[in-house]
Amino acid sequence: MGSVKLGVLTHYPSQTRRLASACLPVGSINGQPLVFFYKTFYLQSIANFKIMGKVRNILQTKGHAIYSVEPSIMVYRAIELMCEKNIGGLLIVESGKLVGIFTERDYARKLILRGKSSKDTPIRELMTSNLITVTPDTSIDECMRTMTGRKIRHLPVLEHEQLVGMISIGDVVRFIIEEQRSIIEELEHYITGHHE
Repeated sequence: MGSVKLGVLTHYPSQTRRLASACLPVGSINGQPLVFFYKTFYLQSIANFKIMGKVRNILQTKGHAIYSVEPSIMVYRAIELMCEKNIGGLLIVESGKLVGIFTERDYARKLILRGKSSKDTPIRELMTSNLITVTPDTSIDECMRTMTGRKIRHLPVLEHEQLVGMISIGDVVRFIIEEQRSIIEELEHYITGHHE
């Protein structure tokens, strides 16, 4: 018979409450309930589990489409393109090299609030040039920490210094939600005996 593995279950969302029926309280640690799952199945906090995916997993789903413009383009045309493509940011590329990013936030803070005209202002004057980038092998966890810590919504993806895509905070959140859903379904199948 396999050994029983113990873990602290700190929180679980409403849709997984019935999973608690497979848990047996055995005490507490620092006020947190200590439980174990039967059949040696171990669950660390659902709320704080580590997402195992990488940026390449997001790109495989959303594709590698890159929307970019040159730094000399006028802001008005850039906004038109963003509306056409329903995107929140444009990458700025000059001579094949990534030199900046232009987002809705740049438009609001650097143009509207300064009273500039979008038809007379080149995007190079508003773009963010101090870029934070990731690679296809960057973990989703690290992307989320970077975005929330730096208060940014877009991350260009570089591989061997070549631009291969861009991910947004929306992409990351959708990936995490799907990952959580898959884990919850696996747990439910395991507990109800439908796990293969």
